[in-house]
Amino acid sequence: MSELRKGQVRNLALATTAFAVTFWAWNLIGPLAGSYSRRLGLSPTQTSLLVAIPVLVGALGRIPVGMLADRLGGRRMFAVVCFVSIVPVLFVGWSDSYGWLLFWGFLLGIPGTSFAIGIPFVNAWYEPARRGFATGVFGAGMGGTALSAFCTPRLVEAFGRGPAHVLLAAVLALTGVIMLGASRDSPRWSPTTASGPAAREALRIKATWQCAFLYAVAFGGFVAFSTYLPTLLENVYRFAQTDAGLRTAGFSIAAVLSRPLGGTLSDRIGAVRVLLIAFAGIAVMALVLALRLPAEAPAGTSFVLMAFFLGLGTGGVFALVAKLVETSKVGTVTGLVGAAGGLGGYFPPLVMGAVFSATGAYTIGYVLLTVTALVALAYTWRAFRAV
Repeated sequence: MSELRKGQVRNLALATTAFAVTFWAWNLIGPLAGSYSRRLGLSPTQTSLLVAIPVLVGALGRIPVGMLADRLGGRRMFAVVCFVSIVPVLFVGWSDSYGWLLFWGFLLGIPGTSFAIGIPFVNAWYEPARRGFATGVFGAGMGGTALSAFCTPRLVEAFGRGPAHVLLAAVLALTGVIMLGASRDSPRWSPTTASGPAAREALRIKATWQCAFLYAVAFGGFVAFSTYLPTLLENVYRFAQTDAGLRTAGFSIAAVLSRPLGGTLSDRIGAVRVLLIAFAGIAVMALVLALRLPAEAPAGTSFVLMAFFLGLGTGGVFALVAKLVETSKVGTVTGLVGAAGGLGGYFPPLVMGAVFSATGAYTIGYVLLTVTALVALAYTWRAFRAV
């Protein structure tokens, strides 16, 4: 027990840092989408596809990465993902055609798989009563999207696109080395040897499918906004790329701060209540944003509140996973649920791009988000009343 307590804070901090760095890499294209669109003459639909393509691999890749985390441990898998991610990060920075950007952007999904490593890694370090807190703090590493939104356009302006990507590749390499040298797998953790049966068994768990749907709404909404918001702000409010990035960073920070709050509140009042509050808030704020409020205070406050409820929901979902799923299966279940969350973030940018191309506004997209959040709210109430 003393060994567990000694290692909890250090390993949670290291995992959260690695998660933030890899999420920065995952979200490299979104903050620069406006410049890609102007330089390559892309349509709104083409821009949306470019923004969304890393999300696809980041989503689907969480399934095998979650299983590998159960087999190899979080320490080694964090390092592997950091090192492998260097290649697409460099080539995205060196690509000058839409086709190559799509190809390397597709592989840029690899750093987005790190979430499926971290959840079982930190779960194994903490006792069940504090896992909501632990996964909430770890989930704050999704603030890497805020780092990307704020820093990437400024680094590109200061040094150029290629050198800025080389700098992030160096940060990834350093992070991988640190994870190998300084982090440790929990004494509670033991490797799972049969990945195929583990995946099939996880798919037979009802909670896997239930939490996958809820996470697709909550985390999918966060991913969709954090990747597409710079484009939306440029289209609707005519912000410059750096100004749109600054406001997107504010959105991401609000979600980052509320995610650990969602986990901690789940430990105290229950994950189900947290999720009910979150989905109700998401539905209301989507309707408010559909009104196309004026820039700065009215619109800014509305986006921040949307981010708050999305972050609250993401913290609540994995507190629910920790409550419903036994520790030995959390990595595999996390991979499946995380994949659903990533896929939930893949389609909205495509929908929003198509809606904007057809109507010149995003109203229909916001209405669809409201309906989706209300469905999640009703399902949460019905399925988990006894939890």
